[in-house]
Amino acid sequence: MPDILMVDDERWVRTSLKKVIERSGLPFRVVQECSNGLEALDWLENHTVDVVMTDVKMPVMDGITMVRQLKERNLSPELVMVSGYDDFQFVQFALRAQVVDYLLKPVEVEDMGRCLASISERLAKAQAQALAAVPAEEPEETGPESPIQTAIRHIRSVLPGEVTLQDVAAKVHLNPSYLSQLFKQQMGINFVDYVLEQRMDKAKQLLSQTTLRISEIAERVGYSDIAYFSSTYKRVTGQTPSEFRKSRT
Repeated sequence: MPDILMVDDERWVRTSLKKVIERSGLPFRVVQECSNGLEALDWLENHTVDVVMTDVKMPVMDGITMVRQLKERNLSPELVMVSGYDDFQFVQFALRAQVVDYLLKPVEVEDMGRCLASISERLAKAQAQALAAVPAEEPEETGPESPIQTAIRHIRSVLPGEVTLQDVAAKVHLNPSYLSQLFKQQMGINFVDYVLEQRMDKAKQLLSQTTLRISEIAERVGYSDIAYFSSTYKRVTGQTPSEFRKSRT
């Protein structure tokens, strides 16, 4: 049964769409609901779905920005945009982004059924192609990850939580001092600066792509003190968070 992630800032709309999906009679299920694009992207970092069904206009992060982010991250669920606006620019974007369908609210059962039937065919075709591509012989196993690859993967999984050299060293079974030297040698940046860079990159993304308050962004990237976050951001980027956000408008 294909899974759907439903993204819309209005709960009653999500409830209505779920009922329309059920009435279509097709074997799809809504496994998660999100109220904006950023919330959906955060959820998709640790989950996969077959279909993302999203509203166009939402606070924090709209549907168009979310779809662009999905493409940039090489995530490829089937995409359906649902909107109350019969706007040519929105439809044109949907076509360019290879969105499966652009449904107008209120969505009729017949339109939803047609959309989901099309997705079923696409999923079945993709599955058949994947099976056909499986070689007759077992593929050779790839080599194990290097300690630095494992360290990077662990850092990204823990952020925005606390990340220490000692914890990561224990994860990759190396002495912290040796890991520090190896990290600088292979990455061209020391451990602490790499972690800081990852936090600031995430902050930059949130500042430019969402309408979250700076205090909320600070918390999302691991800072409880907004003043310390702002000074750190300026030291790394040369601008305060407010200055960076203004420069993007």
